[in-house]
Amino acid sequence: MSPSPVRVLLVSDTHIGHEWPRRPRVDRPRRGPDFLANFERALAPALRGEADLVVHGGDLLFRSKVWPELVQRAMAPLFRVADAGVPVYLVPGNHERSKIPFPLLAFHAGVHLFDRPRTHTICVRGTRVALSGFPYLRRARDEFGAALATTGWQAEDADVRLLCLHQLIEGSRVGVQDFTFTTGPEVIRARDLPPAFDAVLSGHVHRAQVLRTDLRGRPLPAPVLYPGSVERTSADERTEEKGYLQIALAPGASPGSATLQPHFRRLPTRPWIGLP
Repeated sequence: MSPSPVRVLLVSDTHIGHEWPRRPRVDRPRRGPDFLANFERALAPALRGEADLVVHGGDLLFRSKVWPELVQRAMAPLFRVADAGVPVYLVPGNHERSKIPFPLLAFHAGVHLFDRPRTHTICVRGTRVALSGFPYLRRARDEFGAALATTGWQAEDADVRLLCLHQLIEGSRVGVQDFTFTTGPEVIRARDLPPAFDAVLSGHVHRAQVLRTDLRGRPLPAPVLYPGSVERTSADERTEEKGYLQIALAPGASPGSATLQPHFRRLPTRPWIGLP
């Protein structure tokens, strides 16, 4: 009998604290609570038992210098998921400057932080899943290989391997002008992705997309999945749908051969209206 698929919920770029000042000087409507509301909506399937694990692809917070109550507010939805018995894996992003502030407030036995290059393992109904990752790298083009090796992923025996990042990967697209990332110190080359991984789960790019081929149309060593942000953070995202990904992974006979079925789940967002 074939093992049942591993169900992964991937959410990213929640930017809690955006347009939500601690002590507002002007009383006016703000979109800050919308980010937290959509974050909670995205995690609802995990609380209903529809996910075996949750990956947050980074930029949990809107910046690195925040007040303690905001960290507690941002971590609370993840704690509820972990309390329900669903493990959570969190990648620190560039807005956190590669680390979660007030780390003691982010501690929970069921929340696993990629605070440095490392590999976490979990057994899901007899399927051994290895999740490797590291915090955001500013110069990822040069540092990616060394950081990946430092995770120790090759020493872990696993049926499914996932690489958890918060990075730009060659071929990802953003904005109303459909800009494509190709080069630059922050952009990871497509050919540098390791074929032994079944999928790359990443944040940082705010448009939801699944990359399966490189810029020349050749298959990627591993598919790259971006869930996008849960809300619009700028006018450049005004035409984009926002949401999260529910992913089913059925182990294959060899490394990197799992059957991958990603499903984008749309979240409600306020319409972006520009003033003349």
